[in-house]
Amino acid sequence: MRIAFALLATSLLPACAGQLAHAPEETGPVTVKIVAFNDFHGNLEAPKRSIEAPGRVAGETVQVPAGGAAYFASAIEELRSRNPNNAVVAAGDLIGASPLVSALFLDEPTIAALNLIRVDYNALGNHEFDKGSAEILRMQNGGCDKHSLRQPCRLEPFAGARFRLLSANTLTQSGATLVEPYGIKSFGSGARAVKVGFIGLTLKEAPSLVTPAGVAGLTFGDEADAANALVPKLKAEGADAIVILIHQGAATKVGYDDKSCEGLSGEILPILDRLDPTIDVVVSGHTHNAYVCDYGKVNPARPFLLTSAGYGGTLITDLDLVIDPAANRVVSKRADNVIVQGEAFTSSKGPVPLTDLYPRYAAQPQVAALVARYAAAAAPVAAERVGRLSAPALRTKTDWGEQVLGNLIADAQLAATRTPEAGGAEIAFMNMYGIRADLEPAADGTITYGQVFTVQPFGNTLMVKSFTGRQVRAILEQQFDSGSNSVESPNFLNPSASLRYAYDLKRPAGQRIVDVRVNGQPLQDDRVYRVAMSNFLASGGDNFTRFRDGTDVVGGISDLDALVAYLGRQEVLTPPAADRTARR
Repeated sequence: MRIAFALLATSLLPACAGQLAHAPEETGPVTVKIVAFNDFHGNLEAPKRSIEAPGRVAGETVQVPAGGAAYFASAIEELRSRNPNNAVVAAGDLIGASPLVSALFLDEPTIAALNLIRVDYNALGNHEFDKGSAEILRMQNGGCDKHSLRQPCRLEPFAGARFRLLSANTLTQSGATLVEPYGIKSFGSGARAVKVGFIGLTLKEAPSLVTPAGVAGLTFGDEADAANALVPKLKAEGADAIVILIHQGAATKVGYDDKSCEGLSGEILPILDRLDPTIDVVVSGHTHNAYVCDYGKVNPARPFLLTSAGYGGTLITDLDLVIDPAANRVVSKRADNVIVQGEAFTSSKGPVPLTDLYPRYAAQPQVAALVARYAAAAAPVAAERVGRLSAPALRTKTDWGEQVLGNLIADAQLAATRTPEAGGAEIAFMNMYGIRADLEPAADGTITYGQVFTVQPFGNTLMVKSFTGRQVRAILEQQFDSGSNSVESPNFLNPSASLRYAYDLKRPAGQRIVDVRVNGQPLQDDRVYRVAMSNFLASGGDNFTRFRDGTDVVGGISDLDALVAYLGRQEVLTPPAADRTARR
């Protein structure tokens, strides 16, 4: 009997096993978490910035100290821990215009930190092109080939990015994309397997924001056309959702996590209005603004979720897509911008303490150790005193468009190029968007090399060109009428003390600049003037295309060296007044 029972039981096992193997799989929607950010700009150390956020009671606000790569890493880890189906993506400018701790080492430590954070994809921004396409490929593939004045691999070998750099609209002379145009990441398995496609896009205006050498041999196609052409391909490869990572952006009139889209504006809007409506999310950047907007409120035919996480690693976007694998589509989506609360600090307005109103993040040990190692290597250079200021020189723009720090930099550039052998400059101009931080002296007035580097981290060189007075006037007119420079959104130039002028926005285009004086004398249309500027401006950057018209070019020292030398000329330097421009 025992033998017979055993045989009977054995004979039943295959049937039972077969029933278990073919048990119905779990079905239903799958949630994918996407953690997104943009414009990190090599901010490895806590940047001493804060986010204005709602306080304890309605109408009250609090400043929350934010940023720092080690805290950034912990915040991302915490979000990832909520859902194993996750991806970490970025919308460009992760490197370039970086603080000294990253820039001194060609942003290699920033790439290493992002590897530890396990980023999946990043769309190329304009600053990734600061040192040219060969350096972009080194950032991707690693190695120690030298493509700039600075020495690669100064501290350790460079392995390159373990995440993929994407740009569907950056083309080489052969017509191929410089880097991969898109990536697809899979989540889950069986009946609940889903795929999300990520398309990278670089703003097509990149050539106007980068020196010519940075984009030599490249063309930048229309963003919407490039994305739309890839949608059928991604669908054919099984993508259930499509996310655009684009280095172009917007502005709103509301807070960093307000969902109302109030006052949404910017150069990304015409792109959005032409995108394939089946796209689900647009992660954006470039403007350094923070927003979460259901674009369907603006254009019902384009119900994208539009996000941006500010800049410098102070915010991250926590985004959830609920995907129905049976229907191959997103059935719901939500996003929030999360403050990366890091270290308390003291600003020019007083202490900015940590707060319990928002999550606090511990420093992630591996990233913290990486940052500490590079900070220690950079410290001797950063701490060197280069001069003293009697008061802060700020980049805050006046109502009429001047910046005290911009004027100071223009004066420094004129001083560096005034002698005949240096170009014989009579005038200098500094573009306001090329100034990346304030110069705030210590109690004894000290300004360090690290501070100056943070102000001007691009490694631009000075150039002197000849222009007629008529051409100088045309350059000034382009502040209000060239590309994105407009009366509504002017892009001001800071002049050296040798040039003063007024403008009247009620006058027609081409006639807005009035009463230009050089060294106290009226500008003469037919006289030739020698003008100093950075090589960025000299090549037409920031839409100042008339700078290209100059002749008799003389190259000079770096803009950084010019400012360092100027700060050291006097025992204590007094910042200039903002009185060189007048609005009528």
